[in-house]
Amino acid sequence: MTIRVVWNLLMDTIELDERDRADMLRLVRGDERALDPLMERHSTSIYRFLFRMVGHEEDANDLAQETFVRVFQHCSSYKPEARFTTWLYTIAGNLARNHYRWRSRHSDLSLDAPADSSERTWLDRVASSLPSPSEAVGGAERSEAVRVAIEQLPSDMREMIILTEWEECSVGEVAGILQTTPKAVESKLYRARKLLREALQGWF
Repeated sequence: MTIRVVWNLLMDTIELDERDRADMLRLVRGDERALDPLMERHSTSIYRFLFRMVGHEEDANDLAQETFVRVFQHCSSYKPEARFTTWLYTIAGNLARNHYRWRSRHSDLSLDAPADSSERTWLDRVASSLPSPSEAVGGAERSEAVRVAIEQLPSDMREMIILTEWEECSVGEVAGILQTTPKAVESKLYRARKLLREALQGWF
Protein backbone atom coordinates (compact mmCIF):
# COMPACT_ATOMS: atom_id res chain seq x y z
CA MET A 1 0.00 0.00 0.00
CA THR A 2 1.50 3.32 -1.07
CA ILE A 3 1.86 6.39 1.14
CA ARG A 4 -0.73 8.19 -1.02
CA VAL A 5 -3.28 5.40 -0.52
CA VAL A 6 -2.67 5.35 3.23
CA TRP A 7 -2.98 9.13 3.35
CA ASN A 8 -6.26 9.07 1.40
CA LEU A 9 -7.68 6.41 3.70
CA LEU A 10 -6.68 8.46 6.72
CA MET A 11 -8.31 11.57 5.29
CA ASP A 12 -11.49 9.64 4.49
CA THR A 13 -11.63 8.35 8.07
CA ILE A 14 -11.11 11.83 9.50
CA GLU A 15 -13.79 13.24 7.21
CA LEU A 16 -16.23 10.50 8.21
CA ASP A 17 -15.54 11.11 11.90
CA GLU A 18 -16.18 14.82 11.45
CA ARG A 19 -19.47 14.18 9.66
CA ASP A 20 -20.54 11.80 12.42
CA ARG A 21 -19.60 14.34 15.08
CA ALA A 22 -21.47 17.14 13.32
CA ASP A 23 -24.61 15.04 12.92
CA MET A 24 -24.50 13.91 16.54
CA LEU A 25 -24.18 17.50 17.75
CA ARG A 26 -27.22 18.38 15.64
CA LEU A 27 -29.09 15.46 17.20
CA VAL A 28 -28.12 16.58 20.70
CA ARG A 29 -29.49 20.05 19.88
CA GLY A 30 -32.85 18.51 18.98
CA ASP A 31 -32.63 18.07 15.21
CA GLU A 32 -34.14 14.58 14.82
CA ARG A 33 -33.35 14.55 11.08
CA ALA A 34 -29.65 14.25 11.96
CA LEU A 35 -30.22 10.59 12.80
CA ASP A 36 -30.96 9.77 9.14
CA PRO A 37 -27.43 10.32 7.73
CA LEU A 38 -25.94 8.45 10.69
CA MET A 39 -28.15 5.47 9.89
CA GLU A 40 -27.34 5.69 6.18
CA ARG A 41 -23.60 5.58 6.88
CA HIS A 42 -23.54 2.92 9.59
CA SER A 43 -26.66 0.74 9.48
CA THR A 44 -25.11 -1.85 7.12
CA SER A 45 -21.96 -2.35 9.18
CA ILE A 46 -23.93 -2.48 12.43
CA TYR A 47 -26.34 -5.05 11.00
CA ARG A 48 -23.40 -7.13 9.72
CA PHE A 49 -21.70 -7.00 13.12
CA LEU A 50 -24.89 -7.98 14.94
CA PHE A 51 -25.65 -10.79 12.53
CA ARG A 52 -22.26 -12.31 13.21
CA MET A 53 -22.78 -11.87 16.92
CA VAL A 54 -26.26 -13.43 17.17
CA GLY A 55 -26.34 -15.59 14.01
CA HIS A 56 -29.94 -14.78 13.04
CA GLU A 57 -31.06 -12.29 10.39
CA GLU A 58 -34.33 -11.18 11.99
CA ASP A 59 -32.76 -10.77 15.42
CA ALA A 60 -29.84 -8.85 13.94
CA ASN A 61 -32.23 -6.54 12.09
CA ASP A 62 -34.25 -5.89 15.25
CA LEU A 63 -31.11 -5.23 17.27
CA ALA A 64 -29.73 -2.89 14.60
CA GLN A 65 -32.92 -0.84 14.76
CA GLU A 66 -32.77 -0.87 18.56
CA THR A 67 -29.16 0.33 18.39
CA PHE A 68 -30.19 3.52 16.58
CA VAL A 69 -33.18 3.95 18.88
CA ARG A 70 -30.67 3.95 21.75
CA VAL A 71 -28.50 6.46 19.89
CA PHE A 72 -31.51 8.76 19.65
CA GLN A 73 -32.64 8.21 23.24
CA HIS A 74 -29.20 8.62 24.79
CA CYS A 75 -27.66 11.17 22.44
CA SER A 76 -27.04 13.51 25.37
CA SER A 77 -24.46 11.04 26.71
CA TYR A 78 -22.41 11.20 23.50
CA LYS A 79 -18.93 12.66 23.99
CA PRO A 80 -17.82 14.72 20.96
CA GLU A 81 -14.13 14.14 21.70
CA ALA A 82 -14.58 10.39 21.15
CA ARG A 83 -15.25 8.56 17.88
CA PHE A 84 -18.93 8.06 17.20
CA THR A 85 -18.34 4.55 15.85
CA THR A 86 -16.74 3.46 19.13
CA TRP A 87 -19.84 4.57 21.01
CA LEU A 88 -22.12 3.02 18.38
CA TYR A 89 -20.43 -0.39 18.50
CA THR A 90 -20.49 -0.25 22.30
CA ILE A 91 -24.27 0.12 22.21
CA ALA A 92 -24.67 -2.62 19.60
CA GLY A 93 -22.33 -4.96 21.45
CA ASN A 94 -24.21 -4.51 24.73
CA LEU A 95 -27.50 -5.29 23.00
CA ALA A 96 -26.01 -8.38 21.33
CA ARG A 97 -24.59 -9.71 24.59
CA ASN A 98 -27.89 -9.15 26.40
CA HIS A 99 -29.75 -10.88 23.59
CA TYR A 100 -27.35 -13.81 23.53
CA ARG A 101 -27.70 -14.30 27.29
CA TRP A 102 -31.48 -14.18 26.95
CA ARG A 103 -31.46 -16.62 24.03
CA SER A 104 -29.20 -19.06 25.86
CA ARG A 105 -31.85 -19.34 28.58
CA HIS A 106 -34.57 -20.28 26.08
CA SER A 107 -33.96 -23.77 24.76
CA ASP A 108 -36.67 -23.52 22.10
CA LEU A 109 -34.53 -21.08 20.12
CA SER A 110 -31.83 -22.54 17.90
CA LEU A 111 -28.24 -21.42 18.18
CA ASP A 112 -27.48 -22.98 14.81
CA ALA A 113 -28.51 -20.30 12.32
CA PRO A 114 -26.57 -20.51 9.06
CA ALA A 115 -23.51 -18.33 8.83
CA ASP A 116 -22.92 -15.62 6.26
CA SER A 117 -19.92 -16.76 4.23
CA SER A 118 -20.07 -14.17 1.48
CA GLU A 119 -16.94 -12.37 2.68
CA ARG A 120 -13.48 -13.88 3.10
CA THR A 121 -11.81 -13.19 6.43
CA TRP A 122 -8.82 -14.39 8.38
CA LEU A 123 -10.84 -17.38 9.56
CA ASP A 124 -12.16 -18.08 6.05
CA ARG A 125 -8.62 -18.03 4.74
CA VAL A 126 -7.51 -20.49 7.43
CA ALA A 127 -10.33 -22.87 6.49
CA SER A 128 -10.19 -22.40 2.73
CA SER A 129 -6.48 -23.18 2.63
CA LEU A 130 -7.19 -26.73 3.72
CA PRO A 131 -7.62 -29.62 1.25
CA SER A 132 -11.09 -31.02 0.70
CA PRO A 133 -12.26 -34.09 -1.25
CA SER A 134 -15.17 -32.09 -2.62
CA GLU A 135 -14.93 -28.34 -2.99
CA ALA A 136 -18.64 -27.71 -2.75
CA VAL A 137 -19.27 -29.97 0.23
CA GLY A 138 -15.92 -29.18 1.84
CA GLY A 139 -16.48 -25.44 1.58
CA ALA A 140 -19.82 -25.69 3.34
CA GLU A 141 -18.35 -27.97 5.99
CA ARG A 142 -15.44 -25.62 6.60
CA SER A 143 -17.76 -22.63 6.94
CA GLU A 144 -19.87 -24.54 9.43
CA ALA A 145 -16.79 -25.62 11.38
CA VAL A 146 -15.59 -22.01 11.57
CA ARG A 147 -19.03 -20.79 12.63
CA VAL A 148 -19.31 -23.38 15.38
CA ALA A 149 -15.76 -22.67 16.58
CA ILE A 150 -16.51 -18.95 16.84
CA GLU A 151 -19.81 -19.50 18.62
CA GLN A 152 -18.10 -21.68 21.22
CA LEU A 153 -15.72 -18.88 22.18
CA PRO A 154 -16.46 -16.90 25.34
CA SER A 155 -18.64 -13.93 24.41
CA ASP A 156 -15.93 -11.30 24.90
CA MET A 157 -13.44 -13.22 22.75
CA ARG A 158 -16.09 -13.83 20.08
CA GLU A 159 -16.84 -10.11 19.94
CA MET A 160 -13.15 -9.22 19.70
CA ILE A 161 -12.62 -11.63 16.81
CA ILE A 162 -15.64 -10.26 14.94
CA LEU A 163 -14.61 -6.64 15.50
CA THR A 164 -11.00 -7.14 14.45
CA GLU A 165 -11.34 -9.67 11.64
CA TRP A 166 -14.62 -8.63 10.05
CA GLU A 167 -15.16 -5.02 11.05
CA GLU A 168 -11.43 -4.26 10.80
CA CYS A 169 -11.35 -2.31 14.06
CA SER A 170 -7.97 -1.59 15.58
CA VAL A 171 -6.99 -3.00 18.95
CA GLY A 172 -7.40 0.49 20.40
CA GLU A 173 -10.90 0.81 18.99
CA VAL A 174 -11.90 -2.61 20.32
CA ALA A 175 -10.56 -1.64 23.74
CA GLY A 176 -12.73 1.47 23.65
CA ILE A 177 -15.82 -0.46 22.55
CA LEU A 178 -15.41 -3.10 25.24
CA GLN A 179 -14.18 -0.59 27.83
CA THR A 180 -10.95 -2.39 28.54
CA THR A 181 -7.25 -1.89 27.78
CA PRO A 182 -5.44 -2.56 24.49
CA LYS A 183 -3.17 -4.98 26.35
CA ALA A 184 -6.18 -6.96 27.58
CA VAL A 185 -7.58 -7.07 24.03
CA GLU A 186 -4.27 -8.31 22.60
CA SER A 187 -4.05 -11.00 25.28
CA LYS A 188 -7.60 -12.24 24.70
CA LEU A 189 -7.22 -12.12 20.92
CA TYR A 190 -4.14 -14.31 21.21
CA ARG A 191 -6.04 -16.81 23.34
CA ALA A 192 -9.10 -16.67 21.08
CA ARG A 193 -7.05 -17.41 17.97
CA LYS A 194 -5.30 -20.24 19.79
CA LEU A 195 -8.68 -21.74 20.74
CA LEU A 196 -9.89 -21.41 17.15
CA ARG A 197 -6.80 -23.11 15.75
CA GLU A 198 -7.27 -25.95 18.24
CA ALA A 199 -10.95 -26.27 17.35
CA LEU A 200 -10.17 -26.27 13.63
CA GLN A 201 -7.06 -28.47 13.77
CA GLY A 202 -8.96 -31.34 12.14
CA TRP A 203 -9.09 -29.24 8.97
CA PHE A 204 -5.34 -28.74 8.76
